[in-house]
Amino acid sequence: MFLPILTCLAISLGQTGRVPAEPVPNFPSEGVQAELGLPQDTPAKQEKKAANDPQQSKDGNDVLPEPKADDGNGKDKNGNGNEKKEDVYTPGFLNRLFKAYKDEFTKQEDRFKKKDPPEEDPTVRRAAPQPWTSPPFPVHDYQGYPLIGIQKDDTAYPLQQALNGIPVVGDCLKNSGIKIYGWVTVEGNVSTSHNSNIPSSYWIVPDRLEMDQSVLRIEREMDTVQTDHIDWGFRSTHMYGIDYRYTTAGGWFSDQALVHNRLYGYDPIEQYFDLYVPWVMEGMVIRVGRWVACPDIETQLAPDNYLGSHSILFTYDTYTQTGVLLTFRPAERWLFQVGLNAGNDMAPWYQGAVPCGFLGLRWVSEDNHDAFYTVLNQIDNAEFRHFEVNGQPAGHDNFNYIVSTWEHKFNQDFHTKTEAYFMWQRDAEVGGTPSIGAPQTFGGGGGDGRLLPGTSLAYGVLNYSMYAISNRDYITVRNEWYRDERGMRTGFAGDYSSHTVGISHQFNDYLMLRPEVGYYRNWTQPAFDLGTRNGMLMAGFDLTFRF
Repeated sequence: MFLPILTCLAISLGQTGRVPAEPVPNFPSEGVQAELGLPQDTPAKQEKKAANDPQQSKDGNDVLPEPKADDGNGKDKNGNGNEKKEDVYTPGFLNRLFKAYKDEFTKQEDRFKKKDPPEEDPTVRRAAPQPWTSPPFPVHDYQGYPLIGIQKDDTAYPLQQALNGIPVVGDCLKNSGIKIYGWVTVEGNVSTSHNSNIPSSYWIVPDRLEMDQSVLRIEREMDTVQTDHIDWGFRSTHMYGIDYRYTTAGGWFSDQALVHNRLYGYDPIEQYFDLYVPWVMEGMVIRVGRWVACPDIETQLAPDNYLGSHSILFTYDTYTQTGVLLTFRPAERWLFQVGLNAGNDMAPWYQGAVPCGFLGLRWVSEDNHDAFYTVLNQIDNAEFRHFEVNGQPAGHDNFNYIVSTWEHKFNQDFHTKTEAYFMWQRDAEVGGTPSIGAPQTFGGGGGDGRLLPGTSLAYGVLNYSMYAISNRDYITVRNEWYRDERGMRTGFAGDYSSHTVGISHQFNDYLMLRPEVGYYRNWTQPAFDLGTRNGMLMAGFDLTFRF
């Protein structure tokens, strides 16, 4: 985490080493004076100084040039529009933070005025056109990542805006391209379950308000649009909340869940470095570290999802991988990926780690209305990893599976996504990766599940369909069928289905509310509320606040 900061300071020092074009005053700048609370010259004082000391005013060091008159359209009076307007400086970190929120919450916006599709500029985007806009939808491209030829996101959230105004630090961040931002997502639900909403996720505690995730992210994005030089990037994402129970990977502070079975915990969910090489095919990205698993419609971090809750199919596949991933772009509408990682949700230094291969292929149609993304997500012997932790029998999943997603765009407002996977594992345990912690009412704990000799299978189909009703609102309908033949994933064998409808309402770029209602059922045996109910009706919401 300290590497980005050191890099930033090094770049900042490099900037200060340049020969200035103008004489540099030997006193603090106005920005520094404001940050340090030093007295500053008001315009009246400056005028008085100039009048009392004409010689000083003539040398140009103290008398500032008058600003050029503005015609109200961002152009000076000559009308050429080439003069870049300087940001108005706001002194004080908290002042800038509050101003960012005030500006966003008070801006005027016509939610029902249709947005035109973005114009394609080859200097800004070197990829297939965006199929839809974001907002209202959480993303504006078909699935697959890292994508090559996509413009960088230049959004500056309130924390970034406040940091940018700090002398030296702000220049460092802007010159290096490093961004710092995050969000907090809280949720509440009412459910027909009394103890636990498992096997659904992430809202596992019924009839309660909980903090799903509080996230801080530091990153530098690569410029993969240009093709004339190598570029680099990184992402360091830190998460605290109840969602860590699903994203936990063996060896990444995993004792919180796998040994102690705690409801809340911390997870450094993304820690990777990227290198972009433009001269291999139409571009290649080498990723090293820990990343969020690629192929699903749903993702692990709240702002990128269509709904607050998750499907059963998503709940029981891979969350993160640690290793090396190579992404190639042989043509504008194709991506090919190959990788090597330490297994499903395991670090290389974890005792259950095993080398696993990865292959992925993505294609977007010429009319930009369809896309396919197919991944052989893990390739090894698919044998459950059995070992001991603190003298107790334990273990970790090592399933292999193939997953494919088809996305179809009807128009700018309406699109659908269908995902299916087929998963297998040998000598698995009922319920998958165990926690040796004490059993809790919300689920988990109790150690190893019953051994399942031979091969166990799980497979299913999931559909998401979304319709935009304004520039800030959309409706989502989610339906799925899932079969866990022997209970190796959910802990309860049988056929599952779930049906959910929700709406996403974005008040603005910083605040989003997503209410929903869904019905979940195992048609074979009781599987919900710790195995006491066949089905569950759940209504809830989540609220995401960005900073």
